[in-house]
Amino acid sequence: MAATAIICLGNRYVADDDVGCRVFDCLIGSAIPQGIEIFDGGLCGLDLLRLVEGRRRVVFVDALAGVADAGDIVVLNREQVAGYAGRYGHGAGLPYLLRLLPQVCAAPLPEIALVGAEGAMDEPAVRALAERSMEVAIHGAS
Repeated sequence: MAATAIICLGNRYVADDDVGCRVFDCLIGSAIPQGIEIFDGGLCGLDLLRLVEGRRRVVFVDALAGVADAGDIVVLNREQVAGYAGRYGHGAGLPYLLRLLPQVCAAPLPEIALVGAEGAMDEPAVRALAERSMEVAIHGAS
């Protein structure tokens, strides 16, 4: 198991939710530094816990809604993302997973970041998001 994981989320069949899948395709076709694994997390929900536990750093990549201006790339930490969690349900997604994480994963928890973007993204924007995701995976969110 690599110390760092990039987990790309989304539904490749829904245009407003496919950015994580497109970033996965971009990353998997490039040189991946040693110690980093790339995953297509799709719509796995709580099943993603198995990809998180035991790592030093985890970077999630996903589409955002209502967090930034269209086209902006945003990096949020675990607490910021968990703050968006409402009651549990189909739409709870990553915020719920990250709110639950301290109760179900053994300490120490990995450094976690979400790298995402708002709105439709063309191929250069997807590449920029993939590059930012790799930067966060290598150097951390700060």
